[in-house]
Amino acid sequence: DKSCIQKTYEFLKAYMLGFSLEDSIALLRLDDLFVESFLIKDVKTLHGDHMSRCIARLSGEKGKTKHAIENATKTRIIIADTKIHLMGSYTNIRSARDALCSLIMGTPPSKVYSQLRFISKRLNEQF
Repeated sequence: DKSCIQKTYEFLKAYMLGFSLEDSIALLRLDDLFVESFLIKDVKTLHGDHMSRCIARLSGEKGKTKHAIENATKTRIIIADTKIHLMGSYTNIRSARDALCSLIMGTPPSKVYSQLRFISKRLNEQF
């Protein structure tokens, strides 16, 4: 069956990108989960120390910013050097990508947090 081969490919790809085994298995069980990847330089061209600072802004102190985005948008995020991998539903990935792109472009984290609160409320109202 072609769909089984596709799901197996997505599972292996997600696991190799760095997602946990449990998250990768979720790709096999749920039909509306996707993995999307992009480069930081696709959003803004940065070099040297500027790139390092950008990665640090995305992660936050002890992963605080990354976890806040994950929890608000119900996604999983892997930051691997200059690549960012997202796992979740289509609309949730879009929300997480918008928050990450805002941070890359230089938006203060406090403003991104307030946008995340709004997004989180909107997502919780849907369910």
